[in-house]
Amino acid sequence: MKALIPKDKGDIKTAENLKNYSFEEVKNIAPELLNWIKDMNWPVAGPVANYLESIAEYLTDDIIKILKGDDNVWKYWCVSVFGLNATKPIDPKLMTEFKRIATNPTQGEILEEVRELALEFVKIE
Repeated sequence: MKALIPKDKGDIKTAENLKNYSFEEVKNIAPELLNWIKDMNWPVAGPVANYLESIAEYLTDDIIKILKGDDNVWKYWCVSVFGLNATKPIDPKLMTEFKRIATNPTQGEILEEVRELALEFVKIE
């Protein structure tokens, strides 16, 4: 399954090939695949993000770990892919973390506009 992990930022062929696999087939490398959406300007990021969004319901804990971390640019892209651009219902645990970012952001989340992005789709009661 390691062959399904893009080798570099330009390895679009491998990234696009992911769509041919189920979550069960990639579950051991799914956390590593999340690394490829750290910067959505990378050529592989789009196809990888599309695939990961299609299996997002299995990635909730991994995404939350990123959202609770210190890489605010990566958080921004996770909020974009798994929140703002989600095509499926968002897991309630993940929505709780998106709401935390929208209502009680860290200074880094404010500076990198992660909060602003979360506010675009989070309904605050």
